[in-house]
Amino acid sequence: MERNQLGEEKIGRLLVRFAVPSVISMLVSALYNIVDQIFIGNGIGINGNAATNVAFPLSTLCTSLALLFGIGGAANFNLCMGAGEHKRAGKYVGNSIFLLLSSGILLCVLVRIFLQPLMLLFGATEDTLAYSLEYTGITSFGFPFLILSTGGSALIRADGSPKFSMVCMLSGAVINTIFDPLFIFGFQMGMAGAAWATVLGQIISGCMVLWYLLHFRSVRLEKQYFLPKLRCCLRVAALGTSNCFNQIAMMVVQVVMNNTMTFYGALSVYGQEIPLACSGIINKVNMIFFSLVIGISQGLQPITSFNYGAKKYGRVWNSYRLAVTAGTAISLVSFLCFQLFPRQIISLFGSGSEEYFVFAERYFRIFLFCTFINGIQPITSNFFTSMGKAPRGVLMALTRQVIFLLPLLVILPMFWGIDGVMYAGPIADTAAALLAIVLVVIERKKLLAMEKTQAA
Repeated sequence: MERNQLGEEKIGRLLVRFAVPSVISMLVSALYNIVDQIFIGNGIGINGNAATNVAFPLSTLCTSLALLFGIGGAANFNLCMGAGEHKRAGKYVGNSIFLLLSSGILLCVLVRIFLQPLMLLFGATEDTLAYSLEYTGITSFGFPFLILSTGGSALIRADGSPKFSMVCMLSGAVINTIFDPLFIFGFQMGMAGAAWATVLGQIISGCMVLWYLLHFRSVRLEKQYFLPKLRCCLRVAALGTSNCFNQIAMMVVQVVMNNTMTFYGALSVYGQEIPLACSGIINKVNMIFFSLVIGISQGLQPITSFNYGAKKYGRVWNSYRLAVTAGTAISLVSFLCFQLFPRQIISLFGSGSEEYFVFAERYFRIFLFCTFINGIQPITSNFFTSMGKAPRGVLMALTRQVIFLLPLLVILPMFWGIDGVMYAGPIADTAAALLAIVLVVIERKKLLAMEKTQAA
């Protein structure tokens, strides 16, 4: 079997090499929305921020498709490379590229056809509908590039070039950050300016990723590898499902939360727009934390996949242990920031009434109270997927968002009004973390048994 750094180099050094660029790439992806939110909040106001919150589920859907085909293709590629099956590995990469491109184009077309019904479904109010239609109508043109850049970055990391993956995402973010204030304030383009700045950044990132994918290093990608094969596509989707479902669950939760906020907000002293705007801002700030954790889990993926394929089970467990330790450290720092500085954070996104800040502070402190344990679930989910154990990965991906949080978002507000939305967060976080710990303990015993069997 061919020697490979993933199977030989120290785990800590490998995790830094693959996780740091992945973390930066995920942060950049989150910053696309954060930057828009900051400039829109200061240039347009609460209704503009609320409108980006209404549009946000579609960005999450793009990420879900990107991870479905990108992480799925990368995991299959590394598993095959670990087993020495280079030709088969190339087929997975080619099929993944085809799926990323075709899904992006299809989503763009569907969104443009059903734009207004989607905005109403996602919680647009009378005051925010026009802003939502304008913003999403333009950003939909960037969906193919966003999906390709996000999903293609996983393939680039799997090919051993995490730094180039980072540069691709960073370039798009820089373009977005430069043109956002220029279009919004300089050219007085308002929501349209923010949208076009985002699209320009996504086009740059997407083109850079496509160039690399057409010059893949580890295996030569022949033309026939890009022709979709049903079995290959299904295998890609199977190993990308847990990451995809996690994002889909986030999208569904976001839609339910938007509608819950507007309904129960209208019955409270805050009204409809304040809860809708605040929840969007806080969820996107929380995305920064999750970007760090998910970046670590994505950096873990090629290490785990290769070593599991090579039957080096001790290295598999050591890589997970180090990743979850780093994720927990980040979780603790994020928890302290959310609890100690909520007003300062929310102030970055524009001004508002005292009621606006009071609601935002309470939401921060209650909904994100269990952030300190939130690194366990996404890392564990990707850990199972990286070993080819898709069903467990999917289960872990669904726990926090669908199995626990979604029912709580519907049930608790019936008794506690809009406060019920806030308390749903920490309850779901605790349940998801406990289940992850139980499944990991079981998996640890299996890995030890396989390691002993192989040693004998």
